[in-house]
Amino acid sequence: MPLKMKLVRKDGKPLGSVGTWIQAFRLHYVPTSIFPALLGSVIAWAALGKFNLLYFVMVIIGVTVHHIGLNMIDDVFDYLHAVDRSHGKEKNPYTGGSGVLTGGLLPADYVLAAAIVCYLIGIAIAICLTILVGWPVLLFATIGVFSSVFYTMPPIRYGYRGFGELSLLINFGPVICLGAFYVQTRSINWEPFVISLVPGFLMWSMIVINEIPDYEEDREAGKLNLVARLGKRAGVILYVAGLVCAYATVFLSASFGVTSFGVLLGLLTLPVAYDSFRILNKNYMDKIKMARANLATIKVHALTLTCVIIGYLATGVMS
Repeated sequence: MPLKMKLVRKDGKPLGSVGTWIQAFRLHYVPTSIFPALLGSVIAWAALGKFNLLYFVMVIIGVTVHHIGLNMIDDVFDYLHAVDRSHGKEKNPYTGGSGVLTGGLLPADYVLAAAIVCYLIGIAIAICLTILVGWPVLLFATIGVFSSVFYTMPPIRYGYRGFGELSLLINFGPVICLGAFYVQTRSINWEPFVISLVPGFLMWSMIVINEIPDYEEDREAGKLNLVARLGKRAGVILYVAGLVCAYATVFLSASFGVTSFGVLLGLLTLPVAYDSFRILNKNYMDKIKMARANLATIKVHALTLTCVIIGYLATGVMS
């Protein structure tokens, strides 16, 4: 049942229902930030026996509020750039923004203000961790904030120029995972970097599959991401490439002893990944029917990283 309770300002103007703001947060994508942070923290414990609960909680809160801010700021600037305005058409629920702006549920300035608050909270946590742990934390945070803000914000808008997919691979893989690892260990090494490519490649596939239903709208608005540039069929190929690279990283890193042997548990989700490809390959020209593939991709990301994390936890317990 949707939440109907209204939030109001001092001047009595409504800020929307609680349910509307939850919709604006797009919480179903927030775990893509939380999982690499969990992974980096668990590797620190399993490989080096280092874990600080306070730092861990701060990192999780930081990446969560930052991702919520990212979701909203992307929503605002895509809306202002006339992207994602197909509110009168049938819509794939996993693409095209939250719908709170196109549906007139919230004004853009309210959503932008909420995004700024999230960024300020995230920056404050990053500064605290920098004081407690060291300057590299601020470096990781700066990369993350810069990348998320200028994904859609002028004048850079690199997500409109074909660089967004690579940025998401880097930020939702190595940047978050290595940052979380550094917070616990005050060091960087090859193991968390290599395994961080798994969430990175999975994020690549997730953004690519989300771009396919928006192909026409993105091209009309000048948002020339890789799918808008290369076409829907190329998007299917790019999607598969991300999955192949993710699972190859799991297999090869364990096989060559770079990572824990327990990460091979991540291969258990191969059937789910294949199912997502099968649905996509059959329905990529139908944005509504391919929604099941979008959902399956979210499951692939969550389940694969859960298995990898469990593998590391098992390694840590047995060592």
